[in-house]
Amino acid sequence: MSQHPSLKSASKIAVKRNVLKRGERIDLLQSQGKWKEGDRGLGLPKTKSE
Repeated sequence: MSQHPSLKSASKIAVKRNVLKRGERIDLLQSQGKWKEGDRGLGLPKTKSE
């Protein structure tokens, strides 16, 4: 019996996500120089995933 394709493990799925988590957005904004240590993590500007 085979496994349904939607039940594959996360490490095997190599699809590009189009939504970033808050930590990922902060990392991206830090690398762009738009977020400094101590800024609030809420109400972040929109970012494009790479």
